[in-house]
Amino acid sequence: MTYEEVVRKVKEIAEEADVSGIREHVAFQFNIEGEGAGAFYLEIKDGRAAVEPYEYYDRDVLIRCTADTLLKIIEGRLDPVFAFTVQKIKVEGDLGKALLLKEVAGQKKTEKKKAGKKARP
Repeated sequence: MTYEEVVRKVKEIAEEADVSGIREHVAFQFNIEGEGAGAFYLEIKDGRAAVEPYEYYDRDVLIRCTADTLLKIIEGRLDPVFAFTVQKIKVEGDLGKALLLKEVAGQKKTEKKKAGKKARP
């Protein structure tokens, strides 16, 4: 997988994620190691997620990992806390904000809307 493919895939998933519940600004920088190596960022601001193929110098969190590990996390197939515990990812910066990555991973906006509709009487 190339760097461009990794960025595109993360961007697709992040743009579909329901991050409206995240009230604070958070900027993640991902430094991908191995295949698809490179740096890019995910910024959550005003209830929207944006992914761009640049470094984010004033970031809150820096995450180092392989492309495969990041894609598993962002697709909701790997818990980021578990990945950190078993050293699949290295995290620098605000660990509290790093946990917000779970909000981006694994659940699309439409899935949350459907879940909300089912819960109403």
